[in-house]
Amino acid sequence: MHPRSTRPVDNLDDDDYPAYTMGRAAEMLGTTPAFLRALGEHRLITPLRSQGGHRRYSRYQLRIAARARELVDQGTPIEAACRIIILEDQLEEAQRINEQLRTQGTQAQPKTSA
Repeated sequence: MHPRSTRPVDNLDDDDYPAYTMGRAAEMLGTTPAFLRALGEHRLITPLRSQGGHRRYSRYQLRIAARARELVDQGTPIEAACRIIILEDQLEEAQRINEQLRTQGTQAQPKTSA
């Protein structure tokens, strides 16, 4: 009996693993392959390519695409939806960094006696 693989990251649990074909991704999102291509054209998501050149999407990318679809379904143009999601992501990252710096600053300040 061969020993089990002890890979540090199992592809089934990896949110970034490009597991879904364009057709399957579109089906899961209830959209069309053209919608997914448009998200790529607007640089919201960049799917990896298989050895044969086919687009492959990760679960993380599908969550972003689902958010874009929500905005488009509410009447937001696809270009604006992509920009909104990019800006939301940048804001979240900036807030995370700000909180990290604030926490580090609090820990580094010496205590003063009254």
